[in-house]
Amino acid sequence: MKTVETLNEGLKREYRVTITAKDIDARVDDEVKSIAPTVRMPGFRPGKVPPNLIRKMHGAALSADALNKAIDQSVRDLMTKEKLRPALQPAVTLGDGYEAGKDAELTVALEVLPDIETPSIDGLKLERLTVPADDKAVMAKIEEFAAQMKRFEEAPKTKKAASGDQVIIDFAGSVDGVAFDGGTGEDMAVEIGSGQLIPGFEDQLVGAKVGDEKTVKVTFPDEYPVENLKGAKAEFAVTVKEVKVPAASKIDDEFAKSLGLESLDKLKELMKDQVEQELNGLTRTYMKRKLLDQLAAAHDFDVPPTMVEAEFGQIWQQLEQEVEREDDPAAAKAELEADRDDYHAIAVRRVRLGLLLSEIGQAHGVQVSQQEMQRLIMQAAQQYRPEDRGRFMEYVQQDALAAAQLRAPLYEDKVVDFLFEKAEISDREVTREDLEAAIEADDDSGHVHGPGCGHDHDHKPAKKAAAKKPAAKKAEVKEEAKAEEAPAKKAPAKKAAAKAETEEKPAAAKKAAPAKAAAEKPAAKAPAKKAAAKK
Repeated sequence: MKTVETLNEGLKREYRVTITAKDIDARVDDEVKSIAPTVRMPGFRPGKVPPNLIRKMHGAALSADALNKAIDQSVRDLMTKEKLRPALQPAVTLGDGYEAGKDAELTVALEVLPDIETPSIDGLKLERLTVPADDKAVMAKIEEFAAQMKRFEEAPKTKKAASGDQVIIDFAGSVDGVAFDGGTGEDMAVEIGSGQLIPGFEDQLVGAKVGDEKTVKVTFPDEYPVENLKGAKAEFAVTVKEVKVPAASKIDDEFAKSLGLESLDKLKELMKDQVEQELNGLTRTYMKRKLLDQLAAAHDFDVPPTMVEAEFGQIWQQLEQEVEREDDPAAAKAELEADRDDYHAIAVRRVRLGLLLSEIGQAHGVQVSQQEMQRLIMQAAQQYRPEDRGRFMEYVQQDALAAAQLRAPLYEDKVVDFLFEKAEISDREVTREDLEAAIEADDDSGHVHGPGCGHDHDHKPAKKAAAKKPAAKKAEVKEEAKAEEAPAKKAPAKKAAAKAETEEKPAAAKKAAPAKAAAEKPAAKAPAKKAAAKK
């Protein structure tokens, strides 16, 4: 193999690699020897077919396999010889006009990871803002939970359904007078105004009472998941069987027992644990952001453009999905385009911080154990159907890149925990409102989140205040491997919501690819229901 460097500019490298015809031919001989015992040909005993006949029968395929293996080995040898650390998979191009029996000329182009001096972890100082999980906070959580567990009680038969009421209906749908699959149902409970059904359906149930028969006319959304119903005009013959009104949930022992618990005290005990987890998660989010800010301020180095573009692409795709859910998508998109450079800066920072955390972890022996990795794989497999989980686990175990991507979030959390142990930490007790305000202040002051600084919080610098949509509910820390969600009372409409099925990851790694064998989830059975909101 002959190697000539043709480009060395910043982090970009390019090489011309020549693989001799002699080397490729030797690999063909190896391929012939490996398959000879299995080749069958009339007139010859098994395994006794002459090599020249095997070459004649399978020459094209053997040559292709030999060339591919030679290319793979040459690229690996190049990486070793030049001591290269590729940022992403190198781009390998076979020269035009290659023919069997000739030398193969390759062009290998790549970007390398920057040489980073071992980051100093001395002098890190952090403040830990803590909030006690007092009785008031616990009861507020229980009341919030009770409000979510809305229940209804039967109303007088003369009661006309209003927004917020629940109606029990039978329905039969048709398009152009023809019934469609999934368009018929019985005893379906619908809360008017909940947005459970496709637009316009629930509104036409207002004023209905028990025994009413109505014809509801609707148009299926263009993004509806059933292909033949997208944009279709439909009619539903609806019979109202019951009208129910909301019933107040009294928080007492009976309420606790309805949840399968012994008493209200037991419910308070469980809720206190949950509140403590939430508050600890908020505390960790704040500390993590301050830690990453210190690291970012102390280190500045070039990062591979391809990694930045890959990171930016993920952020931008998620932003575009959010824009489509705004009240005025066109205006929101125009505003988003104006801030493209800001989001690109976020991608640069995320990649740089991801590389920093990786260097720190390697320098100080931070590792993810085999047991932890197995647990991660099993957890990730739960998102698939039972019959696909085994194939997903096999896929991750065989694909090193997928395994590395799955491992990245936990590895990053372990590096962050390691840095917490090394930092000088002072404690200060505050209220929840103070802690949430401190986290929001980071957003409003132009904080650019680093990799894993909190799930779903890659905000851009907040130039404009108003949000067009209510903020998402405050997240709960449910698993020790999950990154924390920062609260947002009024979330900026243009958040870079970098959500993954797994939690926030170091930007130096891509998300794990979905299992090749995993089948798509089936469409909703009842076309009367609207398509699920995009994640």
